[in-house]
This record gives sequence, structure tokens and C-alpha cells, in this order.
Amino acid sequence: MLSRSFAVASIAAALAALHPVAAAQESTPDTDPTIVTSSGSVSIAGRVVAYEARTGTLTINDDDGEPLAHVFHIAYSRTSNAAEDRPITFVFNGGPGSSSIWLHMGLFGPYRVDYADDFGNPGAPPYDTVPNELSLLDKTDLVFIDPVSTGYSRPVEGVEKSEFHGVEEDLDSIAEFIRLYLGEHERWGSPIFLAGESYGTFRAAGLAAELWNDHHIATRGVVLVSAVLDMLTIRYLDGHDLPYPLILPTYVATAHFHDALPPRNQDRPLRDVLRDAERFATTDYALALMQGARLSEDQEADIARRLGEFTGLDPEFILDSNLRVPLSAFAKELLRERGLTVGRLDSRFTGQDRDDAGDSYEYDPSYGAIRGVYTAAFNRYVREDLGYKTDADYRVLTGEVRPWSYGTGSGLGITNLGERLRSAMHQQPYMNVFVASGYYDAATPYFAADYTVDHLQLRPELRDNVRVRYYEAGHMMYVHRPDLEKLRGDLAAFYDETLRDRRGR
Repeated sequence: MLSRSFAVASIAAALAALHPVAAAQESTPDTDPTIVTSSGSVSIAGRVVAYEARTGTLTINDDDGEPLAHVFHIAYSRTSNAAEDRPITFVFNGGPGSSSIWLHMGLFGPYRVDYADDFGNPGAPPYDTVPNELSLLDKTDLVFIDPVSTGYSRPVEGVEKSEFHGVEEDLDSIAEFIRLYLGEHERWGSPIFLAGESYGTFRAAGLAAELWNDHHIATRGVVLVSAVLDMLTIRYLDGHDLPYPLILPTYVATAHFHDALPPRNQDRPLRDVLRDAERFATTDYALALMQGARLSEDQEADIARRLGEFTGLDPEFILDSNLRVPLSAFAKELLRERGLTVGRLDSRFTGQDRDDAGDSYEYDPSYGAIRGVYTAAFNRYVREDLGYKTDADYRVLTGEVRPWSYGTGSGLGITNLGERLRSAMHQQPYMNVFVASGYYDAATPYFAADYTVDHLQLRPELRDNVRVRYYEAGHMMYVHRPDLEKLRGDLAAFYDETLRDRRGR
């Protein structure tokens, strides 16, 4: 529960107009909580969906009614076949420090970034948007939230940004935003969904519990895109071996994609090779890491040889790495002889460093492929189409949130919110969870997400409430056109199935 109560600031009226907006109101996020209203339509699955868009800030205040922060958001509400009990999905990305631009302009929203090809390459600027015929707006209304210090969201002058920069602080403020939004827009009768990506899945897991425990708000569904609920599954810490077997299948998929495996594995279907890699990762490889210095030289050499067959890396390099190859080293080493590095967010993408002699890549080529196109396309869209004009900098992904507080509870801080999700699901047995994982995501590896789901300790009768789907792309699997189509279909089915039976599963 927040230490301060929050209230909605008054919202100035704005003219509605056909999409694109005919008239817009000037707004400065640091001082002015103006909402700009516009209207539009998009064809989804062969049907025209008309909607109202509301763009601007919701102001949160302290107990004395003094403003604390303006939280920027963009909300889309269907106007054709609208109903009071229509689902509403609150959407956010991660970082921490990321705005909601990625899920907004890549997957859920009525307009999306226009790529140069189906692979997800941006091409040369200028960049623009196109109508998103694969939007989820036909299934649910959408509210895209930028946490404080991201996007156009800012603390007001005199309020420390640290009041919002931490696991618990973030959960408190976003949960309060949701509560206020439901009241302001009379949406208490709507089934509520949460959708997050990356750290946003960490946030979503915590919010499912926060909304229930502190505000008594039930959540019907949770969408986790590129999930990380347990930070220790992806953190390379001294003496901590868990991330190595969990990222191994991603290394295998990456090497397979780039034709870098020995013929024995390269010539087999990816899923078959991954199945063997997953088995090796959780048996012989994990056992070898657990033995540490007790592992004999012959055993160590055998594990290095087998790792080489699965990853395409030289066994001598693996031995020199003590059987533990972190992502930074793998990304540089795999295609070193070709003068290429592979991406972190999406290892299908490759880049080139100044030289080939380093032990880590200079930059993530997959992030380089998306940052410019999303930034330009969004800034053009929010001004020209939604009519929200400001001179403020839209912080796509910012370091302003650092340091981010993970708390001190266990000595390692709050690293695992999977338990909160489990608790929320046990208390709300109608809650369904959808997990989307990319085979080429080296930031939040798919096998790490599988491990977390398998260790939630859900009661047997609730395990089917979790649906896990896999995609042949990376962290933002929706940049890949075939997987955008697949993900849209999987999510549409998830919403339909989740809402079909009011009694829950």
C-alpha cells in the first residue's frame, strides 16, 4: 500500500476528431495533465474496429492533495459494439526504465511500426507507422502505461524520483494508477488483464498480487512476453551456476540459426536439437557444474566436448571458460571467424565491432535494429495522429531510474516475484496466464522462463491455467512477421478461452 493516497487531477476537455486528429492541445508533461481525445478505426481480422484514443497524463497526489507525478498513458477504447463489461488490458514494458512503446507499437496497438521486411530489419529512415491489422483491440480495450521517469511520465518539481524507482515503489504506483483509472473511467465492471514484457513481466507478476492484496481488485488474465519472474535465472553472479544451463538451449538455437553447429546437429530440425539440449542442460551439464572442483579432468573434457557439439564453440574455449560461457563471451565468440557478433535481445541479428579480438561485443545489434525505428515512428505518431504535442523528451529507455531498489529482504533483495504470482493464482483460481517466449531471446531465455513456471509449485488443478507458447524470433518476437501473426492468434485464443467460462477453469 502506498504511504500516500493518490487522487486524479482535473482533466481538461479536448475535441474528438476522426483519425488522424484534426485539432490538438498543447501539453507539457512536467506541469500540465491535459488529455487529448481523438478517434479512429482499424481493420482487424476483416472487421472494422472503431475506437476512441485518450492521450495524456493522470496526476497522482499525496495525502494533502499536492501533486507527486504525472503518469503518461495512451488508452484505446472500442466504440463499435462497446460494452461496460468489455475487457481492459493494462500494458507496460520493462527495463526497468522502459516506456511502453514496444508492446504498443509492435503488437497490441491499432498502429504499429513499419519494418523494411518480414525479418524485422528497419531499413533506412524516415520511419512511419501502418495500421495494425493484428492488433488486440478487437478483443480488449488497451491502456499503455509509462512508469514514472519513462516516456513523458515525470515526478513533479520537488518530489524525489527515488519514490518511484524500486520494485515495491513501482508496484505501488502502477497499482494505484490502475485503481484510479478504473474509477475515473467507470471500468469496475470490466475483466482486467495485465500485459508486460521483460521486466514488465516481473512487474505484472507482482501487480497480480498487489492489486488483490492491497486494493481487492481481481485479475482475470496475465500476459507475460519474454518473461523473467526470477532474476536469479538470468544473473551471472560469482558462484551462481543456474543461468548457464538455462541459457544453453538459446545458444543452441542461435548457432543452429547461423549454420554454426557441427553437421550432426545442424542437419536436424531445430526443435529436435533443442529437446536434446534441454535434457543435457538439466542432467549431465547441471550435475557437472554442481560438482565444481570435484569434477575430474576427463569428465570436464567430456562436458566441454558435448557443449561444443551443442553450441558450435571450440571445446578448448569452453574449457578456458571453466564450462561457463556468459552471454557477452558467446555473442562475440560464436561468429568471430566471420567478423560478426550476435544480438542479445534477438540473436538472429548480427553486428560488426571495430575489431575481432575482444572478449565481448561492443553493442547489441538487435537493439540497434529497433531503437531508431520505434523512437521516430512513435514521436511522429503521438504528435501527428494522436495530436499530443510537447517539447519534452519521450524517454524510450532511460537510465534515469537508476539506482533501482530491489529491497534488502533476503540479502539479495527482491529477486523472485514468481511466488507472488502463484499466491495470486491460488487465491483467484479463475486467473489465467499466457507466457510467450522466443527461441532467440538471450536476454530472458525461454528455458529460464520454463524453469520458473515449472517451479511455481502451483496446485495440479491450476497448472493448465498457464499456457506457454514459443516463437522463432527473439525478445520482441513480434518484429518477425510470421511470429507476429502467430502471437496474435495465440493471444486472441487466450482472451477467448479465459473469458468463456465465468466460473473459471
